[in-house]
Amino acid sequence: MNWFIKVLKDYANFSGRARREEFWMFTLISFLINIGLSIIIFMIPDLYLISSLYSLIIIVPTLAVTARRLHDIGKSAWNFLFILIPLVGIILLIVWWAQDSQHGPNQWGDNPKGLGNSGDINLIGRD
Repeated sequence: MNWFIKVLKDYANFSGRARREEFWMFTLISFLINIGLSIIIFMIPDLYLISSLYSLIIIVPTLAVTARRLHDIGKSAWNFLFILIPLVGIILLIVWWAQDSQHGPNQWGDNPKGLGNSGDINLIGRD
């Protein structure tokens, strides 16, 4: 839940980098909230405005965390437009979203994991 709140606090922050955990936890919690709202609307159809309002509120942070996630693997946020290609686009994006962070800093900032921001990455696994 902390990752979800963190993304909401960075509401429209399209710069920087978002690690995999931040992106996927936000996606999971948002999905669970959508499922919960769908169940509530199924039981009480008059509350459909709640779901619509939630969708409007969550669209900007979703785009922002998606852009930051693409930045984290060294891709431009414009690559999100691949989603417009039927089937192939979403598969490509899921593969990218699942990739590990680019080690060290890139043009969008330091590695959010902290690994690779210095020479410490070369010491991992050594005694």
